[in-house]
Amino acid sequence: MRANFTKMHGLGNDFVVFDARAHALPLGPTLAARLADRNTGIGCDQLIALEPPRSGGDVFMRIWNANGGEVSACGNATRCVAALLGGHARIETLAGELTVHPAASGFTVDLGCPRFGWDEVPLAYPLDTADLPLAWDGLERPSALSVGNPHIVFFVGDTQAVSLAEIGPRIEHDPLFPEGINVGVAEVIAPNRLSLRVWERGAGLTRACGTGAAAAAVAAHRRGLTSRRVQVDQAGGSLKIDWRTEGHVLMTGPAAVSFTGEVDLASYA
Repeated sequence: MRANFTKMHGLGNDFVVFDARAHALPLGPTLAARLADRNTGIGCDQLIALEPPRSGGDVFMRIWNANGGEVSACGNATRCVAALLGGHARIETLAGELTVHPAASGFTVDLGCPRFGWDEVPLAYPLDTADLPLAWDGLERPSALSVGNPHIVFFVGDTQAVSLAEIGPRIEHDPLFPEGINVGVAEVIAPNRLSLRVWERGAGLTRACGTGAAAAAVAAHRRGLTSRRVQVDQAGGSLKIDWRTEGHVLMTGPAAVSFTGEVDLASYA
C-alpha cells in the first residue's frame, strides 16, 4: 500500500504526518518505529496519524514515538496538524481535545490544565510532586506533573553541563515512573525566561519539546522562580508559555512543512 505523507517540524522537533481520515492505514508500533528510523526510514521524532474525529472535534490525532510507543499528546505536533488543517482546529487526542488558533508567531495551543497528583503523573507511590525528595547523579529535588503526558523537571545552573543523553534514559525507565517519563533540565535566565533541554520518552534528545516547555514553565512558577508567562528557549528555538490564572496552559510557537512524499508502507511491514 502506497501512502502520501507530510514531513513537518516545530522548532526542529520533527514529524511524519499521514492523513488516514478518508482511508484507514495499517499504522502501528512496529511500522511507526521503522518509518521513524533516520537511516532506513523517513526519519522523525514522532509519527502522526490523522483519523476521523471520535467526539465532535475536527480530527483525531494519534502519536507514536520513534521507538514505536504510542503517547497521548505532543504540543509541537498539535501546532503542525493545525497548520495542515488551516489554523483554527479542535484536535482530539488520547489526552483529550486540544484547541488551536493562529497567532502572530505561529499557532497557540490550549493544553488544558496541568495535573499534579502523584497518581495523575503517574508515580508508582505517593510523593510531593512539587518537590520530589529524590536525586540522580547530582540532579535533585525535581518537580513532576502531567500536561497530557508525564514530565519531570530539574532546575539547574547550566543546562549544557548536564549529560542528559546519559542520565535521561535511566530516569525515563526508573521504576518510580510506571509509564516512563520525559526528563527536562531547566535554567532560570530571568523571571520571564527559561532555558530548557529535554530527553523525550521514547524519542531521546530532541531540538524542542512543546509539552516539556509547558511543564518547565508551570513547575518554575510553582516553585516561585518565574512569572506565569515565560519564554522557553530550546535548541530549535523559543516557545511562549502562558499559565493562565484559571488553570489552562497556552503554548505559542511556529510550525513548518519540510517536504511531502509518498512511501510504500508494505515495504516497512
